[in-house]
Amino acid sequence: MEDTVVDAEETKYYCEICNEKFSYISHFDLHKQSHTEEKLYHCDICSKTFISNNYLKSHKLVHTVEKPYKCDVCGKTFKRSPNLKKHKVIHTGEKPFHCEICDKTFSRNGALKYHLLVHSGERPFRCDICGKCFSSKGVLKQHIVLHTGEKLYKCDFCDKAFSRRNDLTKHKMIHTGQKPFHCEICGKMFFNNCYLKKHKMIHTGESPYHCNICGKIFSYKSILMDHQLVHTTEKPYTCDVCNKAFNRRSTLKRHIMIHTGEKPFHCEICGKTFPINSGLKQHMLVHTGDKIYECEICDTSFPRKSDLTKHKMAHTGVKPYYCNFCGNTFWDNTDLIKHKMLHTQKCDICGKVFAKSHNLKRHKALHTGEKPYICETCGKSFSCSDYLKNHKVVHSGEKPFSCDICGKAFSLKSNKDRHKKVHTGEKQYYCEVCDKTFSESSTLKKHKLLHSGERPYQCELCPKSYLCIKDLKKHYIIHTNDKTHKCEVCGKAFWYKGDLNKHFIIHTGKKSSSTTPC
Repeated sequence: MEDTVVDAEETKYYCEICNEKFSYISHFDLHKQSHTEEKLYHCDICSKTFISNNYLKSHKLVHTVEKPYKCDVCGKTFKRSPNLKKHKVIHTGEKPFHCEICDKTFSRNGALKYHLLVHSGERPFRCDICGKCFSSKGVLKQHIVLHTGEKLYKCDFCDKAFSRRNDLTKHKMIHTGQKPFHCEICGKMFFNNCYLKKHKMIHTGESPYHCNICGKIFSYKSILMDHQLVHTTEKPYTCDVCNKAFNRRSTLKRHIMIHTGEKPFHCEICGKTFPINSGLKQHMLVHTGDKIYECEICDTSFPRKSDLTKHKMAHTGVKPYYCNFCGNTFWDNTDLIKHKMLHTQKCDICGKVFAKSHNLKRHKALHTGEKPYICETCGKSFSCSDYLKNHKVVHSGEKPFSCDICGKAFSLKSNKDRHKKVHTGEKQYYCEVCDKTFSESSTLKKHKLLHSGERPYQCELCPKSYLCIKDLKKHYIIHTNDKTHKCEVCGKAFWYKGDLNKHFIIHTGKKSSSTTPC
């Protein structure tokens, strides 16, 4: 008898209803039952029905705490053998399934198949309710739950329910403290592989997300998206009631509920209502105490995603919201808006704006020349009480503020704080023009004047102008001929303390210890 070669494709069985194909008739027969109302196997615990006995057996494991399949590497147990097999790949790192288009590798064939749809753009699974299409049946099933509101997966620790098994698994780790993904460099543990991947960027210094407007780079896509809103003034979503415009559709939807008063989401524990579901979810954390948003860098947990986003910026140093009055930067727009309300005090002589009334008062003294605060020891006068208070420390010699790194003492806390940055090397203020960094916002502000050519402090007696008020004050001494820095040995007087110090070396070989103020 002549051998016949049977084509693998010819052995497949095609379903005429959904076009799905099968290699084995037993699988095909089982599948056909899914198109009928007939579900022969009943769960005697919850009355759920299944089309095969194997499915029923798998389902019954949901009701039992028994986990007979144990990982011999880490001791974790599983209800099903395939789940153990999937888990073991975490330890081996084996990824035998390879994408021929982009060379990406996968631990499971199913994951490779799902990935290939990214290249083809194919989304064959369509939602009958809203028409949205998906690349896999599993993702479609997860999506349908959004319409039905069904939450089949219940936590056996706290009775919280979830629409997806994956979400339940993640949630349970809060109770068990289990963190199966570990960093090989520093040993830190994480709930899932995604957090581990992000964490590893700290070690590599990788910042893969680039702003195409200013070139700034970010470790997280979410932070890049928030940052990009700084560059655009475009607000395409407009409220029909009050004409207020928004840069996100979701923000407009939330805003419209202010006009309608609609609050369809209701807390079953305390009766409080909310205009959006996320507001209710966040509120529920008040009752449960759950902090589900964890920082993958330092393990701090937060009840709200927005709190986590803000917190992450402390690690990256990114403060994308900039005050155009004073140069201060902020982590979120709400803080910037609150801050800008401080800039309401305006000088009626030069138009300069101040955050506080006492700062405006102090500034006006520059125009009037008024110095009502007099030092009882040396007779020097000052435009405000704070300046006098700082000056008096010069006479007392008191230095109550010590650096905890090198022990150096300072008369003012601000001087101590400034000094500490020498040790830390901290320079968080960044010039967007030349990329130079500074340890203080005031120094950055002064530096920016070099680029703009602006010299805001002008002498009223001559055409000269200066970058900072300190230089203007020094200059004024030339006009007044006021030589306040006097040598205790020979009586010679100088305009500047630096000149007195140089002169004093002639007498003693040491700098002057004169109590003349800075």
